[in-house]
Amino acid sequence: MNYWLMKSEPDEFSIDDLKTRPHQIEPWGGIRNYQVRNMLRDDFKKGDLAFFYHSSCKVPAVVGVMEICSDAKPDPSQFEQKSSYFDPKSLPDNPRWLLVEVKYLRHFKNPVTLKQLKQNQFLLESDFPLIRKGFRLSVCAVTKQQWQCIEALEQ
Repeated sequence: MNYWLMKSEPDEFSIDDLKTRPHQIEPWGGIRNYQVRNMLRDDFKKGDLAFFYHSSCKVPAVVGVMEICSDAKPDPSQFEQKSSYFDPKSLPDNPRWLLVEVKYLRHFKNPVTLKQLKQNQFLLESDFPLIRKGFRLSVCAVTKQQWQCIEALEQ
């Protein structure tokens, strides 16, 4: 099993939005970064776990947990001309962009803020990507030990 952290701006899509979706499942689309696309394609597996992270908000924080419930598949928004994610160079028989479906598992009782993450010695020493200077990707891998550390910070 792999562990992930996936960012979303709560004004665009929040953990509360995920919880209210039918069957609490939603396609995690709109990825337009080749490195993240490759992670979705090559590394994400059904059954993996991901932290839901609220970014670009007043208090950025890990706010919950979700499960990856599909393998990577083409993101349909790349073919929709009216979509802000439309890509005219992407073809249905050779799609550029992928998505995975995620399933809500739970909210954190106490969100773990970016400030808390940056102050944690283990996460600093283990080079946790989210707190690395200049990290901008919307998805990052989390080691099992980092996962356990962040879950412990929830308490």
